[in-house]
Amino acid sequence: MSVSTTSVAAACWNCGAPTSGEHFCSACGKVQPLPRDADYFAFFGLPQKLGIDAADLEQRFHALSWKLHPDNFVRATEAERKLSLERSSQLNDAYRTLADPIARVEYLLEREGMRKEGQQKQQAPPELLEEVFELNESLDELRSARQAGGDAAEMARLTKTLESAEKHFLEKLEGVDAELNALFVSWDAALDASADASARRKLLDRMNAALNRRSYIRNLVAGVQKELAESN
Repeated sequence: MSVSTTSVAAACWNCGAPTSGEHFCSACGKVQPLPRDADYFAFFGLPQKLGIDAADLEQRFHALSWKLHPDNFVRATEAERKLSLERSSQLNDAYRTLADPIARVEYLLEREGMRKEGQQKQQAPPELLEEVFELNESLDELRSARQAGGDAAEMARLTKTLESAEKHFLEKLEGVDAELNALFVSWDAALDASADASARRKLLDRMNAALNRRSYIRNLVAGVQKELAESN
């Protein structure tokens, strides 16, 4: 199983046989160092597709976990034990990332240089500006009423308004997830068809924009839920 689809051919540290990012040398069977730019998809011998069979991924994970288990290296050198631990650590990271659809697409976009931690756009999507403005007004009203010790009827009215907004934005979130799922299918089809770089880039741009909307809406929902919890 290759770890990096773009790894440069190297030589096994033990026997000198050529390697290309495999977990183990095909000639002598020794565990190999991690490539500098390891690819989580290739770590499991998978293409960079977004539609992953969860059962298949789990099976590959368990098979590799057993091969890299410390019990298999009790008589190995200290260097080999260190290499197995490094591989095991990244195996766990890779599995956690690819097992979650959102983490999976974020990882793909990060590899394409389109999505870096802490740099996601947080501007309100244009189509939601009016709704976000109304939501913020409702949140301000609820906070003010709570601080002023508003009467029960007024608090109930404001709470009902926010509960309705919460439901509305959760539905929006479901819509974004459905859009992402459709884009995943389009991305996988593009890979199967060997689509050119321009076509792939357009799909990546659309996925990135959808993720930005998703992140923004999730933050809105979290804010509403926080205020509702504090009002109960």
